[in-house]
Amino acid sequence: MAITTPETVVGSAPEGRIERPSGPASSRAARGKMMRRLTPYLFIAVAVGLLVLLTYWPAVNLIWYSFTDWDGLDLEKNFIGFDNYVQVFTDPRILQVFGVSLYYFAASFVQMGLALYFATILSFSTRFQNLFRGILFFPYLINGVAIGFVFLYLFQPGGTLDTMLSWFGVAEPPQWLGDPDIANWSLAGTSVWRYMGMNFVLFLGAIQSLPSELYEAAELDGASKWQQFWAIVFPGIRRVIGLSFILAVAGSLSVFEIPFIMTGGANGTSTFVIQTIQSAFNFRQVGLASAMAVVLLLIVLAVTWIQRRLFPDEKVDLT
Repeated sequence: MAITTPETVVGSAPEGRIERPSGPASSRAARGKMMRRLTPYLFIAVAVGLLVLLTYWPAVNLIWYSFTDWDGLDLEKNFIGFDNYVQVFTDPRILQVFGVSLYYFAASFVQMGLALYFATILSFSTRFQNLFRGILFFPYLINGVAIGFVFLYLFQPGGTLDTMLSWFGVAEPPQWLGDPDIANWSLAGTSVWRYMGMNFVLFLGAIQSLPSELYEAAELDGASKWQQFWAIVFPGIRRVIGLSFILAVAGSLSVFEIPFIMTGGANGTSTFVIQTIQSAFNFRQVGLASAMAVVLLLIVLAVTWIQRRLFPDEKVDLT
């Protein structure tokens, strides 16, 4: 009687000898083994293909456009070398927008400070803490266009803010969006109001992930809340603070929605992104706009590298 298994055929072969499958069975086994090896790569190939098609290939085109004088319409693109990059760093009209980014960069520290303050307080047992958490995070859920219109009515002459100030005797309030010396602060304050909720959630999640035994041990040792913050909370969420710093730098350079909706870049409020878009679509300088986009990318990468070098990730031992 012959007994057949996937690996051996016993009965037809001499006793003690293992016979390997041959012919069609051997081909099917080889194909099955090959498919098992290729299956993971086939699943990854779709994602990698979309990533290359939608991200890396446009990025390569962007870099190529930055070395041309393309206006976005002509079929021919003339290679002009680094002329666009030289113009980015020598044109006063473009250099001015770097100064505008400093307003948002400074405001981002206020934003992170307030978010860390509220996250620390609401991480402890506090009355109505869930209500306050929702109130602080709610602005981040609102569409940026809606926020722009809300604060546009708030800052306009005779608007809500001027009305409130008149109750305290301020008869001649400043032009919140019309004065170039104040407009950027008004816009930066709007940005703080909107994005503080995101930092708040990041900090709150990091604080709540810390072991509760550390707080109990600190209280037994008589540590105050301030001492617990510096000895437990701050070291424990240092990585999240570093991440927020990188996001703050990138965000201060790529501000677009709020100033574009509220002022359209007028009165000295044009940001780097607004200037890039205007160069590409209003002035038909796609090559120059591409160079500005590449410069923005390089600045963000450089800041990230510096931050990683100055504040490397270290394993924090709180025990």
